[in-house]
Amino acid sequence: MAAVSPPPQQQQNNPQSHEHHEFPLPAILTYPSSTPPTLITQGAEARLYKTTYLLPSIPSALKYRPPKAWRHPVLDARLTRHRILAEARILAKCRREGVPVPAVYAVDEAAGWMMMEWVSGAPARVGINEWLKRRKESEEAKGHEGDAVPVTGDREEDKELVALMRRIGSAVGRMHKVGIVHGDLTTSNMMLRPWEKGRGPSNGTTSNSDGSLDGDIVIIDFGLASQSSSDEDRAVDLYVLERAFASTHSRAEELFTRVLDSAYREAFKQAPIVLKKLEEVRMRGRKRSMIG
Repeated sequence: MAAVSPPPQQQQNNPQSHEHHEFPLPAILTYPSSTPPTLITQGAEARLYKTTYLLPSIPSALKYRPPKAWRHPVLDARLTRHRILAEARILAKCRREGVPVPAVYAVDEAAGWMMMEWVSGAPARVGINEWLKRRKESEEAKGHEGDAVPVTGDREEDKELVALMRRIGSAVGRMHKVGIVHGDLTTSNMMLRPWEKGRGPSNGTTSNSDGSLDGDIVIIDFGLASQSSSDEDRAVDLYVLERAFASTHSRAEELFTRVLDSAYREAFKQAPIVLKKLEEVRMRGRKRSMIG
């Protein structure tokens, strides 16, 4: 599908017009009424743009699955339609059930795009790494080796991170409770949406917090998600998050396992069964690592 070129006048006035983009824009972003889009990220299957919806004051995220030239056109159109609709339905179901995910504004499965709520804030990965960096600097200032001191959650200054882990565990538990498996759970796919002005932190954060771990958890990027009530699928979902966390935030791995499990149990009644399955998944993962 060829993208529609914007009118000449728009190309002159718009510094981020079609000709300034590395990739052809989806047609909806080339219309004169469209706010100049910003390419946020480019993946193997899709591109994410920041733009607006209906009014310039309503920021939105547009996920676009461009045509794949190497795939048969009929098959490509069918797969794109299926994947866009599947993701939109999963997001809609999560919203109905109170799972913290972006709202879906509009979908055009034939054109391969979905317009969603723009979630402000930073990924949880960024906030956690900033917190761990400060913790390391604090330990080094006291004469300790920063990386040698694991974060266990037992110290007063760990309360912020413990609270964040609990919010992550609760959000994942609520998602699994409604029969959704994410497929790519990482702290990069969780946003920390700033709390509304005047809302007091109810997560146990300390008064001298710099705010890097403040905010509500919003789970994003459901491109690999599926509807499943399988305890095995849920356990694999947790294992993916566990391994991603250990790789990205290794110093807090012990805290992650302990706190996430407890918060997950509180949010999801079937958690004991899933966590038992998780032990089996871990064993299989260790065997694969040993065999190579």
